[in-house]
Amino acid sequence: MRIVVAPDEFKGSLTAPAVARAIADGWSRTAPDDVIDLCPLSDGGPGFVDTLAAALGGELISATVAGPLGQAVPAAVLLVDDTAYIESAQACGIHLLSPQERDPRVTTSYGVGEMLALAVSLKPKKIVVGLGGSGTNDGGAGLLAALGASADVALDAGGAELAKLTSIDIRAARSALANVELVAATDVDNPLLGLTGASKAFGPQKGADDNTVLVLDAALEVFARAIGRRVDGKDPAVALGAGAAGGLGYALMQLGAARAPGIATVLAATDFEARVRASDLVVTGEGCFDWQSMRGKVVSGVATVTMPTARPCIVIAGDVKVGRREYSALGISGAYPIAEFAGSTEESLADPVYWLQTAAARVARTWSR
Repeated sequence: MRIVVAPDEFKGSLTAPAVARAIADGWSRTAPDDVIDLCPLSDGGPGFVDTLAAALGGELISATVAGPLGQAVPAAVLLVDDTAYIESAQACGIHLLSPQERDPRVTTSYGVGEMLALAVSLKPKKIVVGLGGSGTNDGGAGLLAALGASADVALDAGGAELAKLTSIDIRAARSALANVELVAATDVDNPLLGLTGASKAFGPQKGADDNTVLVLDAALEVFARAIGRRVDGKDPAVALGAGAAGGLGYALMQLGAARAPGIATVLAATDFEARVRASDLVVTGEGCFDWQSMRGKVVSGVATVTMPTARPCIVIAGDVKVGRREYSALGISGAYPIAEFAGSTEESLADPVYWLQTAAARVARTWSR
């Protein structure tokens, strides 16, 4: 058999290449004659630039930018011909914060704006910004500040500060990107506000309690009202993907960005469909296979491409929180939680490589022939 192993990262545990390698190693214990094609993926979050660099080549331009709490962090812009690629998580990712530091009231996306400014200086025709895995909830206010936006409050002080906003001018930021095609490659399709918006859907995993979620959503509403509609009359606050990366999608759309699924960008770059058609089985995975997985994440993207090819697609995940009826509708033939093999989530996280290998070896007994 020929197997394509195409996982996302296991957040806080293993990078996507490490996950792919562990699955392959475990699978080979059971089925040593199977040919395994490693294809680690990203949906726009962590690993976006590295995955594209491995697939497309190009030049990586290194920089130091402000992290989510203003600390200096390393980042890179990938330049491939006349297109520049940016990974927002390099500047504002939740992985840059310790559990004690996670507070979306004060974290900023300013460093992402610095990365955009660097990309613009390279004079590309197109800039693609991967969105996902952020530790921020500032609607991209920090990004806009780094590109020259001004307001009557500090735009780089985090999401809660925006509740005090009464006036803002983003013309300088729009001007900075006026001659570039801008794409927001989002990992989710959530809007900016409301029950499925940035604050409610993702704030808790960034450290927000119930009260903070309400504070942040109200602050983003003030922010969006102050900016208003775009010059073309559209309101980005209600657009699909505006809530990605704590509202970075919204800020980019205010600057004229078109939205594209981040996973689709990566799948195209890695020639994924052709690799699937040359295989007998696709194995994907992520840390937690849940409702978010169904809305623009790696697993749903892989399944969408795989289903028309009639190749079976299975998921190996740290935990599985969706039912068979739900994932079967995506074209997924089976989902296997590592926690069940390890006995508990805590045990699986204590040695993620070992338990991922063990799970893959067991799953191969069912699927290899």
